[in-house]
Amino acid sequence: MTRRRSRHGHRRFGAAGVAVALIWGCATAGSARPSDAAPGGFEQAAEQAAAEFGVPKEVLLGVSYESSWWESNDGRPSTKGGYGPMHLTDTTSGRTYDHRPGEGPVDATGTDDPSEHTLQAAAAMIGVASSTLKRDELQNLRGGAALLASYQRQITRAMSPDPGSWYGAVAHYSQAADTAAAERFADGVFDVIRTGKQRVREDGQRVSLPKTSSVRPTRSQLASLGLRTTAAAAVPECPGELNCRFVPAAASNYQVSTRNSNGMDVDFIVIHDLEGSYDGGISWFQDPVSGVSAHYVMKADGSAATQMVATKDIAFHAGNYWINLHGVGIELEGYAAQGPTWFTPAQYKATAALVVYLARRFDVPLDRKHVIGHDNVLPPRPARAPDAHWDPGPYWDWEKFMALLNADHRQEREAEGGETRGNIEIGQAVTIAPAYGKNAQTVTVCASTCRSQTQPSNFLYVRTEPRADAPLVSDLALHPDGSAGSDRIDDWGSTVMWGQDFVVADTRGDWTAIWFGGQKGWIHNPAGVNTRPAPNARIVRPASGAKSVSIYTTAYPRADEYPQGVPTSEQTRFDVYAFPQGQAYVAARTPVDADDFFPATPTRPEVVVTGDQRYDVIQYNRRLATVNTAETG
Repeated sequence: MTRRRSRHGHRRFGAAGVAVALIWGCATAGSARPSDAAPGGFEQAAEQAAAEFGVPKEVLLGVSYESSWWESNDGRPSTKGGYGPMHLTDTTSGRTYDHRPGEGPVDATGTDDPSEHTLQAAAAMIGVASSTLKRDELQNLRGGAALLASYQRQITRAMSPDPGSWYGAVAHYSQAADTAAAERFADGVFDVIRTGKQRVREDGQRVSLPKTSSVRPTRSQLASLGLRTTAAAAVPECPGELNCRFVPAAASNYQVSTRNSNGMDVDFIVIHDLEGSYDGGISWFQDPVSGVSAHYVMKADGSAATQMVATKDIAFHAGNYWINLHGVGIELEGYAAQGPTWFTPAQYKATAALVVYLARRFDVPLDRKHVIGHDNVLPPRPARAPDAHWDPGPYWDWEKFMALLNADHRQEREAEGGETRGNIEIGQAVTIAPAYGKNAQTVTVCASTCRSQTQPSNFLYVRTEPRADAPLVSDLALHPDGSAGSDRIDDWGSTVMWGQDFVVADTRGDWTAIWFGGQKGWIHNPAGVNTRPAPNARIVRPASGAKSVSIYTTAYPRADEYPQGVPTSEQTRFDVYAFPQGQAYVAARTPVDADDFFPATPTRPEVVVTGDQRYDVIQYNRRLATVNTAETG
């Protein structure tokens, strides 16, 4: 989640700077904390920093609020590599970060673009080590003030005490590459200044910014930044039957792009749940340091929807950047497992209307390899599998939802109980299709305590042998020691979900074996009650003579296919998983191109990299995986 762009300014010291240095001179990295200061220490520090560099206090506090909600976050980086209350960025390659946007810590691009190193620029301006600015919020405030002052001098050459004359400098502080994103950030800051804010920080300090309703931003300064002009989503992209509005996510929580027109296709629609309220989810995506967003948020009663990211842009929702590149994320108000909660019919209908609209617009197939849950997305590397999300969870009725989509008439008839299941033969593909209302499953949900709950569910357990007391299969990404899976709701590696396709490996009595996650797994399926034939499925196997196929969760080009000056993305193999000769898996209708994307910066336009390799998206286990078509036959 790269954001916060900067250009180097000039160092500025004077009498005020000496006084501040005396106050902060004894601070070392990690030692100066707001709780160590006198009551109101944060406000005092902001006032002193503003005075030292000639920045109106309202502007400094407004920028800090919009960037971090006045929090230091214990010196930890945001998902974009931003530190402290002024969110000063450091994305130096090989140091702290090893994940792509939407996966946690920021991408380790480590380019020379100064917009990725505002921390270093600020440290040079105030003569303090950059490591100190990461943990010492007092110096962090000084660094942010110095940057703002340098931008103001570039734009106006005057250090006016009028907050409104700092609009251009504030927009520049956003480090946005396009006018719309810079404008949103600046408007957010000046809205804070006009209306005032009061907040109790995590350390207990109450911080106040009195309203300044008379401020008049000099918006004409925005043109002097020379940013790219991008058409903003002035109205929501929604079907006519939805009560839909557009409320932009924080500019830091998504990437501006030109998807579809730049060759990056939308291939997935990803359903999530918020684990909270509609308004809470919207606020979270507006939080400039949350680092996450979704394109849409759906109210539980179906009465409203909010679009927060334009569909051309890349929201950070799936925990896998390559899926984000090709996905539209929809968040549902509700919970995956909290108590006896359930999703309302109105929410199913409203969400289905949105999915149908998006699928028609972007030519996304209405099947379960393209309309997926967050729980069908593998993380980008094995080490992150234990933290992979499992929403919308076992109680989202995929059977009902896919029937509402009118995905195919067989699914609708099946939802009504009108289709014959048919015989099950080894080597054929079947669709997992338990009747939701009759498929009661037991899960263990653990928070402060653990509880067991049984209710209608969308999944089946997968066992090592064809008997009810056999151990559940072991997912080596979750159980490196090979121990059996469990019925814990977050131990997702031994479950299959409604609508997923697998290849039959064996049959025995009331049990059907499928190729599942590199092994033979058994599901209870008397008389085929929990499956239906999938005669049109595309089945892939290892190529003739190949011992096995490599399992991935992304589809990036080879390193030598990236242009000079553009960082490469690692195509990480899931070495703990197997796809040996003799096994078979069901793939999406057509392979996809290897590709990657890099947003525009002040020094270059956006970059789309396309490789010459192609990948199949396969139903590997509970989650999707990718395989190189050069290895399959």
